[in-house]
Amino acid sequence: MASHLSPSLDQTFTYPSSDPQCLIRWTRLGPSDAQALIFIHGTPWSSRLWAPYALALSSRYSVYIFDNPGYGQSRHLTPAATAAFAANGSLSEQAEATAALMAHWGFTSKTTEGEQSNGAPHIIAHDNAGLVSLRMALQYSCIYKSLTLIDVVAVGPWGLPFFKLVAENEDVFKAIPPRMFDGIIRSYIRDAAHKPLRKEDEDMLAEPWVSGDGRPGQEGLVRVLQQASTRKSDDAEVQYHKLGESRLPVRIIWGKEDRWVPCERAEKLKDLIGGKCKVVLVEEAGHLIQLDQPERLMAEIVLFLGEVDE
Repeated sequence: MASHLSPSLDQTFTYPSSDPQCLIRWTRLGPSDAQALIFIHGTPWSSRLWAPYALALSSRYSVYIFDNPGYGQSRHLTPAATAAFAANGSLSEQAEATAALMAHWGFTSKTTEGEQSNGAPHIIAHDNAGLVSLRMALQYSCIYKSLTLIDVVAVGPWGLPFFKLVAENEDVFKAIPPRMFDGIIRSYIRDAAHKPLRKEDEDMLAEPWVSGDGRPGQEGLVRVLQQASTRKSDDAEVQYHKLGESRLPVRIIWGKEDRWVPCERAEKLKDLIGGKCKVVLVEEAGHLIQLDQPERLMAEIVLFLGEVDE
């Protein structure tokens, strides 16, 4: 499943349109009249982590992928937006921007007149995209056909010790020589996988955070790790039950060896959502389940989407 034939993000969306603060790059794959499917990546990744899955599923679905503001090819943020996104540990800013992007694609939300949608999309979210997608549904009234949550950041307690260390020593981490920082980046990335990463996969994941050519680089990674150290979800967690009550099909998929977000959180999240939400634990997979167990993950995604589409 691993592949670096990443589709070009050849479309752009500025947010907000009245006073552009960020430029989101995106693309759509597959038949335009097919059921829509949206992949959302987390931190510190990009849409390239989802690219092989998006390409494979585009034979059946109309697939949307994009890079979150400040990540990958969506690296251009104004100073004001940089400060806002960095300080927003609740991820409400990112949820608002992604909800606006969905509206730009023509997917409408719940209104006072009732539910309206241009063919509600399936949503597949990884890492902190879990909290983003949950906020989009609960706070920005986005309508989904289904929601797949994969090793997500969505329930506390929060914070890897490394996040706190970076947040408390910002200037030190920004001043580390690039070659030394490259080693830190790679060690951090390797810790997210259960199995040894192929060099080409490690290079792909590290590349956006290596300074140069307009990439976010060292300061960019320090910024997103600072944000991760202040993650907040209490206000959202108390509303998760609304998704179960709405009968939205939700599937939680988790790597059993996830060291970043232990698999016990999957059961906690399932209990908070309720309804028909189910958990699937995948053996021999860590936080980077896309690379640890690609065939099994694809099988679980296809199985769930098939159940919902019947």
